[in-house]
Amino acid sequence: MTARRLHLVRHGEVHNPKRVLYGRLPDYHLSRAGRRMARDAAEHLASRGRPVSELRCSPLERTQESAEPFTELFGLEATHDARIIEPANVFEGQRMSRALRNPFNWRHLRRPSVPSWGEPYTSIATRMRAAMDESWDAAERAAAGYDGDIVFISHQAPIWITHLSVAGLTLQHDPRTRRCALSSITSFERVGDVWREVDYAEPAAKGVDLGAV
Repeated sequence: MTARRLHLVRHGEVHNPKRVLYGRLPDYHLSRAGRRMARDAAEHLASRGRPVSELRCSPLERTQESAEPFTELFGLEATHDARIIEPANVFEGQRMSRALRNPFNWRHLRRPSVPSWGEPYTSIATRMRAAMDESWDAAERAAAGYDGDIVFISHQAPIWITHLSVAGLTLQHDPRTRRCALSSITSFERVGDVWREVDYAEPAAKGVDLGAV
């Protein structure tokens, strides 16, 4: 019997000509390349022959648009889940290269372990784990055995924080070191109450990764 998996899929490339940190700001949509990347991710999962029984995405436009090819290929409507959204960030709407040169902003960098510029890493890990547990438990109640995988379309920071949390690593990190490419797929299984990461894939061509928190 095939084991069920929960896949955290990052959205595709965003149209961001001003190269600002967009965070939770509205009206940031996928670029043309980003739509192709989202389809590549959906087709990659479909090519594995793994049925999908649930599809969730964050309420932001770029994740909703990245969910569309999954809807087409797997016949599922995406449920919006605010627990898998991008974390808030005080630098939203700014170009980071300029913001960091402004001494007024340096106070936001005083405690990177929290981090002091946005939502605490522990908060991100808690809400992501709650969404994952809820979805997994509901699937187990609905059917005995393998009923289909679960797909969450989310964002770089929540996915990477989940990776660190599941691996038992410290949540403090340098955002530049994250292994979470655009339209990447990070896959997990849960045995009892214990999550483990079982796969990571980058099925899409490299995009311009700008504006991530």
